[in-house]
Amino acid sequence: MNIRFYNARIYTMEPGREIFHGEVWIKDDRIAQVAEDALLQKLYAEHFLPNLHWDLEIDCKDDLLMPGLKNGHTHSPMTFLRSLADDKPLQDWLHTDVFPNEEKLTPDDIYDFARLAILEYLSGGTTSIFDMYINPPVVAQACMDSGFRCVLTSGLNDFTSSVDQTLREFETLNHINPLISYRLGFHAEYTTSPDRLKALADAAGSMKAPVYTHLAETKKEVEECRERYGMSPVAYLNSIGMFDYGGGGFHCVHVDEEDIRILKDRKVSVITNPASNCKLASGIAPIKAFLDAGVNVGIGTDGAASNNCLDMWREIYLTAVLAKLREEDAACIGADRVLSMAVSGNAKAMGLESADCLSQGKLADLILVDLKAPNMVPEHHIPKNLVYAGSRENVRLTMIGGRILYKDGEFFIGESADSILQKCEIRAKRIFASL
Repeated sequence: MNIRFYNARIYTMEPGREIFHGEVWIKDDRIAQVAEDALLQKLYAEHFLPNLHWDLEIDCKDDLLMPGLKNGHTHSPMTFLRSLADDKPLQDWLHTDVFPNEEKLTPDDIYDFARLAILEYLSGGTTSIFDMYINPPVVAQACMDSGFRCVLTSGLNDFTSSVDQTLREFETLNHINPLISYRLGFHAEYTTSPDRLKALADAAGSMKAPVYTHLAETKKEVEECRERYGMSPVAYLNSIGMFDYGGGGFHCVHVDEEDIRILKDRKVSVITNPASNCKLASGIAPIKAFLDAGVNVGIGTDGAASNNCLDMWREIYLTAVLAKLREEDAACIGADRVLSMAVSGNAKAMGLESADCLSQGKLADLILVDLKAPNMVPEHHIPKNLVYAGSRENVRLTMIGGRILYKDGEFFIGESADSILQKCEIRAKRIFASL
């Protein structure tokens, strides 16, 4: 389809480019043109563009077009555990509430609870996710059926999946649909045996592929790894070649200077998850130290079992203010920098550089943000408003791959929101019938 967004403020999020007034044109799944008003007049005069056929024209009413937010770490089907097992430490939460209940899930459960998460992503302006969960092909199917962009990674550990299964998923899911891609990964050092870790590291080395995992999330995790191997999780995984071709660490709360040096040298991205880390009392990640060292940083929500919502606007705010609190310096990190983590930082970590900004030839993954809502007025500085006052309620429209999937409270994903919600309620009642 040829779609024209006009009468818009445009925040391309290209380095050094300020917000301007203009239009964005979409052709199929790509951005065909991003033009300021002055350039539009020139294009119209030289090419007689009124003869262009538009399948759809959208008056943005002076609201803001910007790239969609990316969620750099999540476990989508864990919506079924939302608010079930709160106010517990991580290890107790995992082994008492999460793992036992996950054993009850059927593929159909995983599919519907992933679709529930997608509703939440879309209405909050998230256009792609980096998802780790059991049965990635089912999550992939839920995303494809919804028109939603998803990067998957394996949750390989000693209880679910295997290295062979991970490699099969890599081959299959990287060629199944343009919306879907897959990265090698495992759950965590503390849930995965040395033999499995070394086998995965060897496979990643032969494939020259990056690897992703939960990393240095708690003090307990780091202390126990030091007891087992005499080194931190970052250093241990690096010692077996896990990060020879880069990758990513989810959380990275408890790291030292040597860990940060390894992350930088190995081009390992850090995905911070501030709400989950606060709620589980895991700590505050050293964001400023990562940025000062040149480590790429993204932002994620983690799953709805530990967060409990999948709202990237809240994560953006928390990333900004918790960094200031940790450093005891209100000027340690700027709003623009934090917002870029949720877009280009995540895009780099996820291998989605084709969706990191609004420019010609990039993927048409974008959102329209209401600038006339009370929390967005006055407009002293729009990016700061987005970071410190922005809300999912400000999202008017979400487009992925040139398709509008959410607009003004309505979803366009092949099934009504009411139907998905009802099915998830029924499935949750079955799973937790004995509680």
